[in-house]
Amino acid sequence: MQNAECRMQNWEWRTDAGDPAIHILNSAFCILHSAAARLCSRRLFPALIALFLLTGVAFADDRPAADGFLLALPDYQFEFPRDHGAHEAYRTEWWYYTGHLKTPAGRRYGFEVTFFRVGITPPPATPGSPWDLHGLGLAHFALTDISRKRFRYYEKMNRQSVFTAASRSGSLDVFNEGWRVSASTSGWHLVAAEGTDAIDLTMRSYKPPAIHGENGISVKAEGVGYASHYYSMSRLQVSGSIVVDGRRDDCRGLGWMDHEFGSSSLRETQQGWDWFSVQLDNDCELMLYRIRRRDGSADATSSGSVIRPDGSVIHIPYSDLRVESLGRWRSKKSAALYPMGWRITIASLGISLEVREELADQELVTRASTMVTYWEGAVRATGRFAGNAVSGPGYVEMTGYDRAFTAP
Repeated sequence: MQNAECRMQNWEWRTDAGDPAIHILNSAFCILHSAAARLCSRRLFPALIALFLLTGVAFADDRPAADGFLLALPDYQFEFPRDHGAHEAYRTEWWYYTGHLKTPAGRRYGFEVTFFRVGITPPPATPGSPWDLHGLGLAHFALTDISRKRFRYYEKMNRQSVFTAASRSGSLDVFNEGWRVSASTSGWHLVAAEGTDAIDLTMRSYKPPAIHGENGISVKAEGVGYASHYYSMSRLQVSGSIVVDGRRDDCRGLGWMDHEFGSSSLRETQQGWDWFSVQLDNDCELMLYRIRRRDGSADATSSGSVIRPDGSVIHIPYSDLRVESLGRWRSKKSAALYPMGWRITIASLGISLEVREELADQELVTRASTMVTYWEGAVRATGRFAGNAVSGPGYVEMTGYDRAFTAP
């Protein structure tokens, strides 16, 4: 068998590359610490995608998969604030924040900050060294300058440790280097700064957590465990400051938080997904995701949620949803061809919305972290809800348009 080798400053680490799990661990460590990062990242790509593109959530009735991580299974009972924290028994987890901000001068911005936790080995029964490698921490930070039609993004990738990137269990506290989200007596505090851009935001929720799916799981494909535990904080009052090109402004706005955790990957027949969040001015919110199959059709497990003003959630099966694309945009960076502009119809609730992008080029090509190319952008919706005119901001995420996600 060949040996995989990674040299780090004055010492080296060797593993048997015949063991796929150890090979993933070794490749990940190489990316973080080796001067040969480009070679390592190419070796890691299929494994990291298999680790990263997963969905799931919780403890009670879930059971381990073959690799020792828990699967997301029905009848999970959410409990807060516990479930705002990390769930290291599951392979993959993300905390996702987006929103629309406005300064006193009227300038408008969209923001995205996402923290990813990817488990490499299940957590040990007894704690070891703080330098033991059990997982990776990745993060993305993007700003859309709606007023000036500009978009910038940043990314991070670190081994998980108390010094570099970590997430606390039992309550919300997640960081990757200087980027962080944590709970406080005044709400949630989100900070991210890179280059000449930064946000420092306090978020307070108007509504309780909105649990998506049915029986505690959000199904992503047919088969046991192809699901996630998934909830949103769908209406966050946001205030704080934003720095763009070195200029600081106060800001206020509306935010959205998603939290998912689980241990499954996309099926071999699936290509990617389109995800939508919309915050309407009638105090209702809409979340829906369309899992795309490789033949272009929607997977039957796609679904959505409508969150009422009182915070109660209506589950929407995909048979009740209709999503039509209104145009196309081709990226000059990746050559991916994305839908651009959508019409969303939920006839059973009298919902008909037209969703338009604030800016076409809101694509992230994350070669320094997740190795995933995706479109994540600020949008605005207008239309009708139960016979009444509505409008509001939102965000759309689209993956799998440059290539399909494949497991090794």
